[in-house]
Amino acid sequence: MQHEREEDVLRADIAARLAAGLQTQTAPLIENDRQFAELLASLRGLRADDVDGKLKLGGFVDHPFGGEQMRCQECMYYLVHRKWCDLPELALPVEPSWWCRLWRI
Repeated sequence: MQHEREEDVLRADIAARLAAGLQTQTAPLIENDRQFAELLASLRGLRADDVDGKLKLGGFVDHPFGGEQMRCQECMYYLVHRKWCDLPELALPVEPSWWCRLWRI
């Protein structure tokens, strides 16, 4: 239970950062495995607790993105019942309507 509360608090904090206009790198979109691997390598260079760094490099936004209105909810790394991004390099609590550059189906 404590773990869930901590994740809820962090998710609310992230939502506030994004709503306040945190500048993130939504471009370039990841188009191939090489670009995906390069971004993962950059994320691995961050401390596990560097939430801003993960949000910025990951290109997080607090709304569906692009012409197809992609959302975390449809991403293969999203854990629905936990509201969590399970990509090890990110490992963040997220809302289903958010999006990041590492989005994959």
